[in-house]
Amino acid sequence: MFAVIKTGGKQYTVAADDVLKIEKLEAEAGSTVTFDEVLVVGNGTDTTIGAPTIEGATVVAEVVEQGRNRKIIIFKKRRRQNSRRRNGHRQAYTLVKVTDILTGGAKPAKKAAPKKAAPKAEEAKEEAAGEDLAPLFTAPEGKADDLKKISGVGPVLEKKLNALGITTYEQVLNFSADDIARVDEVLNFKGRIERDNWIEQAKELAGK
Repeated sequence: MFAVIKTGGKQYTVAADDVLKIEKLEAEAGSTVTFDEVLVVGNGTDTTIGAPTIEGATVVAEVVEQGRNRKIIIFKKRRRQNSRRRNGHRQAYTLVKVTDILTGGAKPAKKAAPKKAAPKAEEAKEEAAGEDLAPLFTAPEGKADDLKKISGVGPVLEKKLNALGITTYEQVLNFSADDIARVDEVLNFKGRIERDNWIEQAKELAGK
């Protein structure tokens, strides 16, 4: 089954599961959009042509992403006027995936709401974080700092850092290049400590 729809001043031939790049729509990724300007609907040898649109026909699609095309350079020059103008433009677009072609006023089937993970399962996952990690450092005595105040560190990552023996801002701000490399390797950070400026953040949090 196929349909011809009109959106953004253009016409597109679509079928179920087609991925389409169209003029920008005000919709978030993951949301559903409905096109009600359906000009043609075909199913095998049976084709219906609208006048100009088909009453009760709609095409439903899911927004995949919002993006912008490659930049286009526009250059204007006037002869003998010493006038030059250079502008760039990136056209915004919306990428959608067609999910349904409906006729006769039919409504799209409602998606079942995603099930939330059971709280106990989430708690067990957090508790298990870091259990398989061997300490790299000797944790200092005394109260541990709240490492979650470092940008990018959440509860799970904090548990992993604690399991490695990292519990205070003082330790983080005194990281050597070798210390950073060891933590990167164990936690597969790929340069995250330096990229997120953990040492500078730790200095501020420790009041240094």
